[in-house]
Amino acid sequence: MKNLSLALNAVLVVAVGVLYFLHFSTPKTAAVAADGKAANLKIAYINSDTVLKYYDYYKATVGELEKKSKTLDQDYRNRAQSLQNDINNYQRSLANMTIGQAKAAEEQLAMKQQNLRVHQERLAQEMMGEEARVTEELYKKVTGYLKKYGDANGLEIVMKFSPTSDVLYGNSSLDISQEVIKGLNEEFKAEQAAPAAKTDTTAVRK
Repeated sequence: MKNLSLALNAVLVVAVGVLYFLHFSTPKTAAVAADGKAANLKIAYINSDTVLKYYDYYKATVGELEKKSKTLDQDYRNRAQSLQNDINNYQRSLANMTIGQAKAAEEQLAMKQQNLRVHQERLAQEMMGEEARVTEELYKKVTGYLKKYGDANGLEIVMKFSPTSDVLYGNSSLDISQEVIKGLNEEFKAEQAAPAAKTDTTAVRK
C-alpha cells in the first residue's frame, strides 16, 4: 500500500534521524571541541528503505492491510452496484408510476445514496485508523530495537540514510542496516512463536 509505505518511511525519517543519546549529559560524550566538532561520538546509520523491504513484520502487516483494503473495497462496490440497480429499476418503471410513487422512490434512492456516502467515509476512516496503528507499532518496534542495539554496541546516534535524508555521505562501515534487519526479524519470529508456546498442550504433565 503506497500510502502506508510513505507513512512508515516518514516515521523512520523522524524517529530514526537522531534516536539514541546514551550519555548525552556526561562530559565525556557531550564534549565539544573548540572547532565545533563533537568528540568521542559513536555514530551509525540505517537505510530505511532496506529495513522496510526486508523487515518481516512490515511485510506481513502490509499484506494483511492490503487484504483488508480489498475486502472493504469489494463491500463498497457491492453496495454501490446495488444502488445502481435500484436506480436502473426506477428509471425503467418511472413511466408506469404515479407522481406520488415517483416522489417516494426518489426519496428512497436519495437516502440510499446518502447512506452509501456515509458508509464510504466510515470505511476510509477505518483504514486510516488501521494504518495509523501499524505506523505507531512499527515506530515502537524499530526505535525499541535500536535503543537496545545502541546500548549493546555503545552507539550514541543512529542516523537515517537515504536519497531523501540530510545525510549526504556515510561510510559503509557505519551501515548497520543488515544487523538491524536480522535483529528485528529475530524478535518478530520470537513474538510469532510465543503464542504457540503458550497454547502448546503436548507437554507431559508431572
